Amino acid sequence: MGTRDLTILTDVSMITCIVQRGKAEAVVQAAQDAGAQGATIYYGYGSGVRERLGVLGLAVDVEKEIITTLVADDQLDRIFERMYFAGELDVPAAGIMYVTRLEKAATYIPQDIIERIAAKGEISE
Repeated sequence: MGTRDLTILTDVSMITCIVQRGKAEAVVQAAQDAGAQGATIYYGYGSGVRERLGVLGLAVDVEKEIITTLVADDQLDRIFERMYFAGELDVPAAGIMYVTRLEKAATYIPQDIIERIAAKGEISE
């Protein structure tokens, strides 16, 4: 068995986007179209002003979809903006998005990609 390598990524941020139920697929598609490699969707239950404002006392759906994606810092603003508009967060009570800067992350990166990035001088091996 060969040696195992650990590749540490340091210019990475996590975008977390909390949207109304049914919006996650569009948000993920927008993120991928803008350059994100993938995303994780999970479900939650929210509380706040919106569920108390049900029309004529009808219950308001408070189930949420939460999307997280890790992105390179140089792509962050573009992906963030596309996700924001895809989730329709520019209307009241639609959800929230935020960015968490990561100190480091690790995942498998094929050697040919590492070599291409190193050749551009973006990383040192």
